[in-house]
Amino acid sequence: MKVIINTGHNIPLSEDSIAEMELLVESTLEHFAARLTRVEVHLTDGSAGRSTGDDIRCRLEARPEGLNPEFVSDDASTVDAAVSGALQKLTHVLDTTFGRRDDKHRGGN
Repeated sequence: MKVIINTGHNIPLSEDSIAEMELLVESTLEHFAARLTRVEVHLTDGSAGRSTGDDIRCRLEARPEGLNPEFVSDDASTVDAAVSGALQKLTHVLDTTFGRRDDKHRGGN
């Protein structure tokens, strides 16, 4: 599973922050890693740098092998909170997606 971090011009991240974020994504989605080809993290600041509340958006795109991509997003006041919220949502979506697929392969509905 390859992790790609994309940021808007109003979200400056150091190389260390990007590396930590990549590790967080990899560790959170570790049990899906064999089934995912790529996860893209897109970070944007909806208020162009002004602090106006939940203005940081994290959009995650997961590419399961042989399936359509899955997308989730979360808005928060910090980058860390937005990434954590989006990862929680993505974990739930992937549990559901792969659970249904596994049920079909086991002869379920």
